[in-house]
Amino acid sequence: MRTCPLCPALSLVALVALPATFLIAAAPLAQDAAKATDKKEWGVHDKDRPQPAMVAPGGHGKAPSDAIVLFDGKNLDAWTGGQWEVKSDANGGYFQVKPGSGNIRTKEGFGSCQFHIEWMVPESCNCNGQQGCNSGVFFMDRYELQILGSNPNKTYVDGMAGSMYGQYPPLVNACNPNGQWNTYDVIFHAPKFKADGAVEKAGTMTVFLNGVLVQDHSEIWGATAHAAKAKYSAHEPKLPIGLQDHGDALCFRNVWLRPLAH
Repeated sequence: MRTCPLCPALSLVALVALPATFLIAAAPLAQDAAKATDKKEWGVHDKDRPQPAMVAPGGHGKAPSDAIVLFDGKNLDAWTGGQWEVKSDANGGYFQVKPGSGNIRTKEGFGSCQFHIEWMVPESCNCNGQQGCNSGVFFMDRYELQILGSNPNKTYVDGMAGSMYGQYPPLVNACNPNGQWNTYDVIFHAPKFKADGAVEKAGTMTVFLNGVLVQDHSEIWGATAHAAKAKYSAHEPKLPIGLQDHGDALCFRNVWLRPLAH
């Protein structure tokens, strides 16, 4: 965070019990097939209807075959900004905030996407509200999904883990205790703007925290702001994804995304 309705949940219930790669079926990248489908109204069970692309779903700690890998356990070549540190443990590589060095953001810009990241608050961190265990994922460098140690840690609910900061609390608190890894799986749809800069269609987030639905197609109010109402301003269709240095040494691993047709 900065100091700095609903789509039916029923269609997502079956996904909750599946591993992190479950969202692949919910976000196919068969762009060519989709374009072909748009040009014709297909009959039910039409055998000539184009097949979706095959995607190897990966597995624990592995990205799907069509994903853009933003951190592979080895380096931060896909990122720019603060001097965060790449480290390793028995489970492989991860990277850690170097407090005070600044935020990092992807070198490449993205719009709508399926996004996966794993994060952990070290046991040594002392969580006290918004202090001690704080970071955030900023889609398009402005729409924040809060990262915060929230088990246990009491703060305002639109600023806890799983919240869209300053906008929506999570549906439930599914955060793991400090020292354990958490997983975000996100479907982010970027907003659309008219030629005059007015909002044509608001952006949305659907978020699973550790396999539990915490944001159900929640409509983004605008760019994240602290202690102020979020507002939109027109921007490019693709912008970097940012991770926040809030002064706390949080850890991250296994970061990837799959661009979605808008």
